Amino acid sequence: MVLTKGTVIAGTDEAGRGPLAGPVVAAAVVLLPAQEEELLALGLGDSKKLTPRRRERVFQRMIDLRVCWRAQAASSLRIDRMNILRASLWAMGRSLMKLPEPFDVVVVDGTAPIPGLPFPQRPMAGADALVPAVSAASVVAKVLRDRAMVALDGLYPQYGFCAHKGYPTEAHRRAIAQWGPCPVHRMSFSWTAVSRSEGPP
Repeated sequence: MVLTKGTVIAGTDEAGRGPLAGPVVAAAVVLLPAQEEELLALGLGDSKKLTPRRRERVFQRMIDLRVCWRAQAASSLRIDRMNILRASLWAMGRSLMKLPEPFDVVVVDGTAPIPGLPFPQRPMAGADALVPAVSAASVVAKVLRDRAMVALDGLYPQYGFCAHKGYPTEAHRRAIAQWGPCPVHRMSFSWTAVSRSEGPP
């Protein structure tokens, strides 16, 4: 499906595919033209390229503007059972099915289509930097996941989730070596095989 002016897009993205612990969180967003214009002026873009403070500002403005969004988390248990790609697509699909706002097409960040989706969809690599609705979904997913990891830090303070959000930093690896995994760690992930260069964006 060709995206033309006037096409109402539901954008979807996820946050948290790379961490060793915690959920993957997906979000879906439909932006009205005036909402899109204001959020772009505020600095809306790929959440990975925004500071935490800027992400929170954009997210709060989305709330103020009553942007239509929905989100869904996939737990570490679901990730272990389904694998991370399938769990991410499941969460994106669930978030889209919750949207009350009508739309014409779904733009999915990435190259994999969402299985069983009853809407036209267009997977697009780098959509979180190209399509405002997907950028907004990336912000929602990232903000909500970061908040979840801060909450989990209160339950499992020895792992430092508040600082690294579950990503495979050296400090996180040392904590796992010392304490072993906790109930929110992804047991299907290798503690040593995940890229050491990946950190909490």
